[in-house]
Amino acid sequence: MTPDIAVPIEAGQLLPFRESVLAMLGVSFVAMLVALDQTIVGTALPRIVADLKGFDLYAWVATSYMLTSVITIPIFGRLGDLFGRKPFLMAAIILFTIASVMCGMAANMLFLVIARGLQGIGGGILVGTMFATVADLFPDPKLRLRWLVFVSSAFALANIVGPTLGGVLTQYGGWRLVFFVNLPVGIVSLLFVRAFLPHLRRPRSAAPVKLDWVGALVLASTFGVLQLLIEWVPNDGITPVTCVLAFLTIAGAAVLLLWEKRMTYPIVPVDMLLDRKLAALFAMSVLGGFSLFSLVFYVPLLFQGGFAMSPHDSGMLITPLLLGTTVGSVVNNRIVTRIRHANGVMYIGFALFACAALCLVAITGTVPHFVWMACMGFSGVGLGLVASNLTLFSQQLVARDHLGAATALLQSLRMFGGMLGTAMTGALLGRLYTSGVHRSLDTYQATQWFKSFASPELLIDRAEQAALIGRLIMAGHAGDAMMQSARGALIESIHVGLGLAAAAAIAGLCLAWFVPPVRVDRLDTGTRRR
Repeated sequence: MTPDIAVPIEAGQLLPFRESVLAMLGVSFVAMLVALDQTIVGTALPRIVADLKGFDLYAWVATSYMLTSVITIPIFGRLGDLFGRKPFLMAAIILFTIASVMCGMAANMLFLVIARGLQGIGGGILVGTMFATVADLFPDPKLRLRWLVFVSSAFALANIVGPTLGGVLTQYGGWRLVFFVNLPVGIVSLLFVRAFLPHLRRPRSAAPVKLDWVGALVLASTFGVLQLLIEWVPNDGITPVTCVLAFLTIAGAAVLLLWEKRMTYPIVPVDMLLDRKLAALFAMSVLGGFSLFSLVFYVPLLFQGGFAMSPHDSGMLITPLLLGTTVGSVVNNRIVTRIRHANGVMYIGFALFACAALCLVAITGTVPHFVWMACMGFSGVGLGLVASNLTLFSQQLVARDHLGAATALLQSLRMFGGMLGTAMTGALLGRLYTSGVHRSLDTYQATQWFKSFASPELLIDRAEQAALIGRLIMAGHAGDAMMQSARGALIESIHVGLGLAAAAAIAGLCLAWFVPPVRVDRLDTGTRRR
């Protein structure tokens, strides 16, 4: 094992070249573990829901992971600043891998949602410490960008392999393999981190550190209630229950704000969150997460349920989205130190994503596959340009001793945005699909069959579709036409969600105006106010 190392703040690179390579390989395997899970699950999710019969929990499979990640990212980002990041990385890898196996063994949707929540705890720790570890190893921003090619390559490999692998495993081996594949990656990650990543420690005061468990509990409760509110309002409208949920959400946010101002080490650093130099970056991180995860978790449903594609074909068409994020990040890291106005890349990124998302809404399943792939690729490149700069700019704008907390908060807000996007899109999808199917059946004078069409999971299971069409024909109805109408209702509802993702990107484009100018060309912050 590598020895403990006290971090010299003025150093540009802490380790010799060989040791740096081995340490970054460990970080890269961690990045691959997280990225592979994020890219592979989305493709398999429609099939998972069809098998476990729980479309009402479709969004929760994603948001339970994000909810626990949102809580753990800032906690362990701060703990990594205080105690070093290596022990937390190792513990998180073990937890993430065990939770992945539990997901693969799930017999019902509720168990899967719980296991995904545990997986999110491990994933949150990994995300909260991974990027800050790179900043610890390479304090010089220009040098850091060069070494980030390891992480970028790991994400690229996961993004290339993940969606297609998820489709292949789901179609030919069963969706459970999608989670079991994390086991070998997790073992390799643990071995490399344990052997080659140094335990970096920062000098700290002798005063005891109080962890903000109350803040974590309030944060989790508030976000959980918020998600219930988002899901129930479209279906139930303004009722006593939704009013109570709204009150609890507002009250929880107020309590959290007041409590966090009192804490020495808050889970939500309110002062940093309200810092004028950083506020726009944090808001853009929320919007970027909203846009990305809306596509990652609902475009597979669009392809497999709306356009009747196989999981394999769906995975191939989604690959350019995730590969594009890596391409955008790599391109950004190559040019951001060479241009005078780095902020302009933010505008390009959000504009590119918004245009591509609007094109996804406009095109239909009859267009050639390369058109889909081009739109997905451009949207990914746009988000890659944005995400890379959000991390880099925030690290440039904060003091060195707050670097971990700022990076963790940025990633946590990205997860929060993803949770909002997934929950809102899911709630709208359920409501719009139900109303669209009801109207369609009314046209065919077959509203008595509504229960059979009530859940979009029907549109994934081809055997169930064939059986239902047969029963409809026996009853004297146009079975094929009614099934196509249900697919049309699903497509229209998901298009609304994609429209929301495009609107979030446009809002991010507007917020880019408020980011202070940043030049990444030296070790200091290199910033100035407008």
